[in-house]
Amino acid sequence: MFRTALRNVLAHKARLLMTVLAVMLGVAFVSGTLVFTNTISDALQNSSAKGFDHVDVAVEAEYQDASGDRVGKRHELTQALVDDSAAVPGAASAIGVVRGFTAVADKDGKLIGDGFQSQGGNYWGTKDPRYPLVEGRAPSGEGEVLIDSETAKRTGYGVGDTVRLSVDGPVLAPKVTGVFTTDDGNVAAGGSLALFDTATAQKLFGKPGGYDEIDVKAAAGTSQTALKAALDKALPGDVVETTTGAELADEQAEIIASSMSGLKQGLLVFAGIALFVGTFIIANTFTMLVAQRTKELALLRAVGASRRQVTRSVLIEAFVVGTVAAVTGLVAGIGIGAGLRSLIGSLGATVPDGPLVVSPGTVGTALAVGVLVTMLAAWLPGRRAARIPPVAAMSSVHAQATTRSLVLRNTLGALFSAAGVAVVLAATTMDGSDGQAPMGLGAVLLIIGVFILTPLLSRPLIAAAAPVLRVFGVSGKLARQNSVRNPRRTAATASALMIGLTLITGMTVMAGSLQQAIDKMASAAIRADYVVSMANGNQLSPDVAERLDAADGVTATSPLRNAASRIDGETEYLTGVTGATIGELTDLPVDDGAFEVGGGRVVVDDDTAGRYGWRAGSAFTVSYEDGAKDRLTVAGVYRANEMMSGIMVDNATLTPHLSDPVDMQVMVKTEDGASAAAKDRLEEALGDNPAIRVQDKEDISNDIAQMFTLMLNLLYGLLAMAVIVAVLGVINTLAMSVFERSQEIGMLRAIGLERGGVKRMVRLESLVISLFGGVLGIGLGVFFGWAAGELLGTRMATYELVLPWTRMGLFLLLAAAVGVLAALWPARRAARLNVLAAIKSE
Repeated sequence: MFRTALRNVLAHKARLLMTVLAVMLGVAFVSGTLVFTNTISDALQNSSAKGFDHVDVAVEAEYQDASGDRVGKRHELTQALVDDSAAVPGAASAIGVVRGFTAVADKDGKLIGDGFQSQGGNYWGTKDPRYPLVEGRAPSGEGEVLIDSETAKRTGYGVGDTVRLSVDGPVLAPKVTGVFTTDDGNVAAGGSLALFDTATAQKLFGKPGGYDEIDVKAAAGTSQTALKAALDKALPGDVVETTTGAELADEQAEIIASSMSGLKQGLLVFAGIALFVGTFIIANTFTMLVAQRTKELALLRAVGASRRQVTRSVLIEAFVVGTVAAVTGLVAGIGIGAGLRSLIGSLGATVPDGPLVVSPGTVGTALAVGVLVTMLAAWLPGRRAARIPPVAAMSSVHAQATTRSLVLRNTLGALFSAAGVAVVLAATTMDGSDGQAPMGLGAVLLIIGVFILTPLLSRPLIAAAAPVLRVFGVSGKLARQNSVRNPRRTAATASALMIGLTLITGMTVMAGSLQQAIDKMASAAIRADYVVSMANGNQLSPDVAERLDAADGVTATSPLRNAASRIDGETEYLTGVTGATIGELTDLPVDDGAFEVGGGRVVVDDDTAGRYGWRAGSAFTVSYEDGAKDRLTVAGVYRANEMMSGIMVDNATLTPHLSDPVDMQVMVKTEDGASAAAKDRLEEALGDNPAIRVQDKEDISNDIAQMFTLMLNLLYGLLAMAVIVAVLGVINTLAMSVFERSQEIGMLRAIGLERGGVKRMVRLESLVISLFGGVLGIGLGVFFGWAAGELLGTRMATYELVLPWTRMGLFLLLAAAVGVLAALWPARRAARLNVLAAIKSE
């Protein structure tokens, strides 16, 4: 039986090639994902670990918990704590660390890095062991700065050059006094690091005389744990907490692994989709191969082979096919992993250098996935073949499915579909994230149900195409009959395409609806012409609002200033605004009272008012950051949205209680409205600062929607592989269908059907099957897009369903193109059959 199985594999090399390709693509995606994410994660972890070489113990400030009327905040790390840390037995040195966002512009005025990777810090004394100088000297005073060697290499800056940079808004222009090397992971990933002397860094980052962290180096012979114990004993435990360098490195490694796991899981989901689609092709292929060898298997049964041996022979074939596919997929996956890493570099992102990581787990996973998926898909056809009685197999009375099996299949499909629809509809009534898991479960149940019902659905849907097919005469009629001759095979072939188009259509519907909802939200909530903010979402200096207020053509401004407070024992964040202009800059529906902000009068969003039981005229006591208390009155209750919410207080009332007032953003209205000239004037007033974004409502909408667009484009790219697998499935099905119908095709040729008619028949059959899968996929995609939108609508009032008719039409054309392309080779093969040889074939 083993030799028989191997002979059958070698005898059907061409027929099994499509199956090998289908499995190989899925395995390549799985192994490529693992190689890529493991390589990037390993490089980042190694780079991060180097950054802790000069830290044996890190001293950080403890968080002072909020309680009663006290607003929670961190304790301060002072110079005295640095001196005390350096004097601890076993400590060789202690360095006070100051860090914060620092945007550095290149020579063209563009921001280096993506904002989040642009950092700044302090250079300790005249020599800092963390940052070895390769050129120049240490900075001194506000007019001097050091830059890292990678930034110097990328931008061409050198010692003596002046650079433009920004910490919280205003542009600074210090001179480069030196260049240093660093193992900082942000720099390795394409960011920048600028260093000032300690006093300047403390001033720029809002920590006069204070530090963010104290890094302590152990003396020779002192372990990290011993130094930590000594520091814990010497320093006030309620003010600071200590962590060893090894623990910091482990925590950083966990953070990197966690951040990579999301990417890994997302890519593996698409690999799983491709493999899931591939199982249809595998099952289809083995079903047809077994059907073609029915008499051969029956003869084996008749001469003494058991059911298990017959099933085992089919599984051995699947094992050989799966092993070949898994090995080639693994090799291709290693190439994909290396290619993805190179692609990241070509797109402008930078990762630390490191070897390509092909772990034993990756090899084992690739082999296991390829072999198991193939064998599982082949098991049912093999088992079904083994259960056919030898006499029945030889007489082919087994060919048609029994009425009982069809009833059972249709009943099971109806139950799964009904359950899926019910669970999805129930999920749409839930609130936000609570409905995500049920909706995912319902979607899986519905897809499985529709897949089971596809043979039943194929007849009426394909029959609907009969009027169009009649135009093509005999070829069209034969194509329709052939496409419904074996409903299960048609269903398995169409389902591969259906799954890919379901996901693509669903995401497209959601993205289009979200884009419109965001546009409505921006235009409905904001009357301001522009919103000014930092490129990385950091806070702005109050100087920015002052400069904008003094700019030509500006008629109204309002900075939005965030501050923690305590109300009734709970922490609440207040939003400081300019009371005189905020009503002119926003357009928020008021449900109760009036939108008036000034003095002790505030406006509150409906959610906050509901939690505290407030309405217009209600009064409450607030404790500010500095501990002072104030009595405020609710002037109005407005409807919140994703862009504007919270308790709005006049900045004149709030700011005196803040130790370091900073703004989240500044809203601006100009006399001529939004225009290119107005935007240029505002940017010029801010010194053409690369770290600051000046956005109109369209920019804000596009900025938010950019994430959805990026995800959608990524989805299109990833799901293209599932479509490729579906194309292979259609080719496979048609090729085997042509082989099975060789005698029939020969007879058709003999009675006058030309080669062109045969080609047309096969192409139309392929087109009908592909369009059948496309219609099902688009229909399911619209349903899932609507359901997901209903779930989002509970948190986004402006959300409403938008059907992208143009794109759905393109998806249907894509399905048709799949059918036409997939039929090229099978149609050519059918047309070239020798008429006499085909008639004599069994």
